[in-house]
Amino acid sequence: MSNVKKGVIGILTGGGDVPGLNPAIRAVTIRATREGYQVIGIRRGWAGLVDLIRDKDADNSNNVQVLTEEIVNKAGRTGGTFLHTSRTNPAKVKPERMPPHLKDKYNKDSNDVTEEVLKNLDFLGIDMLIPIGGDDTLSYGVRMYQEGMKVVAIPKTMDNDVPGTDYCIGFSTCVTRTIEIANSLRTVAGSHERLMILEVFGRYAGFTAMLPTMAGASHRCVIPEFKFNIERLAELLMADRKHNPSHYSVVIVSEGAMFEGGEMVFKDMTTDAFGHAKLGGIGDLVSENLKDFTAKYNNGRSVDTVNQKLGYLVRCGDPDAIDSIVPMAYGNLALDLILKKVHGRLVVLKNGRYDNIPVDIVTSTKKTVNVDRFYNTERLRPKFESFEMTPLFIMTSDAV
Repeated sequence: MSNVKKGVIGILTGGGDVPGLNPAIRAVTIRATREGYQVIGIRRGWAGLVDLIRDKDADNSNNVQVLTEEIVNKAGRTGGTFLHTSRTNPAKVKPERMPPHLKDKYNKDSNDVTEEVLKNLDFLGIDMLIPIGGDDTLSYGVRMYQEGMKVVAIPKTMDNDVPGTDYCIGFSTCVTRTIEIANSLRTVAGSHERLMILEVFGRYAGFTAMLPTMAGASHRCVIPEFKFNIERLAELLMADRKHNPSHYSVVIVSEGAMFEGGEMVFKDMTTDAFGHAKLGGIGDLVSENLKDFTAKYNNGRSVDTVNQKLGYLVRCGDPDAIDSIVPMAYGNLALDLILKKVHGRLVVLKNGRYDNIPVDIVTSTKKTVNVDRFYNTERLRPKFESFEMTPLFIMTSDAV
């Protein structure tokens, strides 16, 4: 650490992987090293700072890695995150997740090891931290800032639901993949004259269902922000099928979508480190329930379905153009702030312009689809109107 001119920057990626993380790491590292900083990559998100052993002779290669231009150039154009990731919350570490060297000290059902994280950051000589993640990962970044760490955060999530920014890394590639897969699967639905149900990510926000539908990937979409009537959905899809020369229709279903009078559908009741139960199964239920109503709108003859959960297919692979450009810009924006000695900020895109805002916005509000403005609750699809002065992705700004 003695040769460092200006300081040491730590960078980590937390939560689900998305295309665009490696370009962000690359941008930060190249700019920072050229400006005279050392960059330490923290492996597996916050887990690297929990598991680290404060001993200069210990092997911490699984927890941290000094980054160079050569290292980041190898991965900078690829998807995923070469630093790896996890859903670790250092404020709530369960005994089975506790590293061996801390088990005696922390033995409750849920343990706050923030004291260890701060000591580990000090041990590494890190005086500035750049967490890249969604609202869960960044909520602990807020905690770090409140504890006195200099933090500049970068928003990442396929769902595009980090508040305060029009855009989160990974969203564009997710939408692109969803459109591509939906269009490919049309040949199956059309060949068999079926209804096609595509389940996509989106726990609380329906952006990943709305944008592909607007682009023509599906006829209808159901989203977490509006509880839908299954018979009405069947009626609409059967009408779409009737008017389609190939006799099929498509609905995109957000994983957090809910039936009228129902609640979210969970795979099981186990929760992650941030208290979220794992969603799963709404697409299956929509598929099963649609069959009960199709005969009513098809002269007494039921219509079969094609049911596909897109899942990790839309978050894998290389980033598209937007998820190559925006992470580059976000990384350099973070360095601009560090060079100005400004911290406690979230780099953002607002109304087509790059900016930064207080990082604690990620814990103070939620970002969801404005149903009144953008979703036709009677037709179960987006409204195709009033686009003037909206941002690139139309409904993704807090201001609209």
